[in-house]
Amino acid sequence: MTSPTSSPGSPPRDRVTEHLVREAALTLFAQRGYHGTALRDIAAEVGIRTPSLYNHIESKQDLLRGIVLTTTEQVWSDFQAAVAGVNDVRERLRRAVVTYALRHAVHRREALIVNRDVESLEEPARSQVMALRRQHERAVREIIVEGAGAGVFGVSDPFLASFAILEMCVSVARWFDPAGPLSPEQVAAEHGVFALRLVGAPALPGTNRP
Repeated sequence: MTSPTSSPGSPPRDRVTEHLVREAALTLFAQRGYHGTALRDIAAEVGIRTPSLYNHIESKQDLLRGIVLTTTEQVWSDFQAAVAGVNDVRERLRRAVVTYALRHAVHRREALIVNRDVESLEEPARSQVMALRRQHERAVREIIVEGAGAGVFGVSDPFLASFAILEMCVSVARWFDPAGPLSPEQVAAEHGVFALRLVGAPALPGTNRP
């Protein structure tokens, strides 16, 4: 018999884990926003009573902090891995953009939450997240500044260019459809091409695309 506190398809109470609670929060925060989601909604999603959530989490704020901070740290880690050891400034920018766009296509829930609900984070987590975001933004801009200084990129305002490129990638989380005609990898690859065109870069060696 299904427990009256269980939602359809929810796991048995004794199988509820911190991971399942986080997954439920990810989905609900992405759909409704942090303030539009109550703890009772998360509890219902995993089929337990609200007080039982505290066996797995400290608070709703704790869930948001974990999602946003972990995601932001992963974005920075992904960027570092993508550009490490790449000398060609065009390829470095392309890899940085492909990696960022791919994350927004594959991890859409996290991206939506980070970009919409970061203001709901309490301190000191909010300052940590904002510092990491600025670090990533600055690193992308520095690639463009380097390319422009070397005469490889034909862009007059690296700040504006970096802002446009990052916002282009962020928007992927809002419109990308996993059931659509393009895979996440195809979408990400195209964004790499778009970014190089935006900064006026010549074609990369071995390709006929900018």
